[in-house]
Amino acid sequence: MSDQTEQIAEQKPAEKAEQKQVRFTEFALPGTLQSAIQQAGFEFCTPIQAESLPHTLDGNDLLGKAQTGTGKTAAFLVTIIAGLLDNPIEEHYAGETRSLILAPTRELAMQIAKDAEQLSRGSGLTVLTLVGGVDYEKQQSMLEQASIDILVATPGRLQDFLGKRKVYLDQLEVLVIDEADRMLDMGFIPQVRRIIQASTKKGYRQTLLFSATFSEDVMRLVEQWTNDPVRIEIEPDSIASDNVDQRVYLVTKHDKFPLLCNLIKQNKGERIIVFANRRDTVRTLEAKLKKKGLSCGMLSGEVQQNKRVRVLEDFRSGKIQVLVATDVAGRGIHINDVSYVVNYTLPEDAKDYIHRIGRTGRAGSKGSSISFACEDDSFILPEIEQLLGAPLECEHPPAELLSNG
Repeated sequence: MSDQTEQIAEQKPAEKAEQKQVRFTEFALPGTLQSAIQQAGFEFCTPIQAESLPHTLDGNDLLGKAQTGTGKTAAFLVTIIAGLLDNPIEEHYAGETRSLILAPTRELAMQIAKDAEQLSRGSGLTVLTLVGGVDYEKQQSMLEQASIDILVATPGRLQDFLGKRKVYLDQLEVLVIDEADRMLDMGFIPQVRRIIQASTKKGYRQTLLFSATFSEDVMRLVEQWTNDPVRIEIEPDSIASDNVDQRVYLVTKHDKFPLLCNLIKQNKGERIIVFANRRDTVRTLEAKLKKKGLSCGMLSGEVQQNKRVRVLEDFRSGKIQVLVATDVAGRGIHINDVSYVVNYTLPEDAKDYIHRIGRTGRAGSKGSSISFACEDDSFILPEIEQLLGAPLECEHPPAELLSNG
């Protein structure tokens, strides 16, 4: 590692916010932004917001370690919107954007854009989303017609439009790279690198990089793409243990499906996400649950984007109660008020357990995760416990939950 990387790595994590909660009104934010924050129901900052905003509103680059559900999206959106409103410009051309947010998945990008529209309400700022699996011609038409204040994109689709000279990043003021570790895992870094090469140089733009881990690979990216960043760390362990009640049921493979059905029936009206490792398991579960008369939808890599969007909206609105998903599709789910996460099969990678249970207990609310551990997958439990830093209570489910009635 180079000197800058070592210097960043050696810095101590930022001190945790004091017990006294920080209100958004304590920051000198533009009036329209304060109004939008209030309309969104936000009064107090989450730890990542309280610790990062004093630095990012001052124009500093940031390296943030935080999981989804910690409020990091609002942290960087408030920074972007405040900067755009405080520094209006006269000349702004079609296809040119002042800020760019890169996200690894379509679902995450679309959720960020939805949050951006909510927080920029009444400000006159334009928000545009560029993701794959959505009408290409429509996106191109929007690029040709207007300038953009906030562009939210996945790397592949953005690179495509950059190559066709439909998007211009040479006047970029703020760059956000969200979930950098996932960008690495999914092989997007070469595309992200080319996108950054087409933008303003570091030192002339503000760069905010967020990652769930600070691996050596992530730190190399930090060195290349940021300029003397402030480092903020929000540990996921406390989020998991404080906000999510975690339970493990020891079962046989044969008992899993009746147990799932009874849990859903017992919690009628509550939003439930069920995770499985394989696409075919997800497909089979959805079909069997529907056959039992339970309202559900599925998300996996084989589901087309337009259907994914529809399923997510149905889940968000309460039209369907249960969402069955794989890890890849499920990581993009950012819906509040999910009461239960059920691990129908335990994940093969312990880190995915953290991501799964992070779908509930979001934004300070309480949630529950229930894991089914059978003879095929219980071996992963010690690794999950090591990652959590605490043992998981394993128990046999109540007899009434195993009934086939």
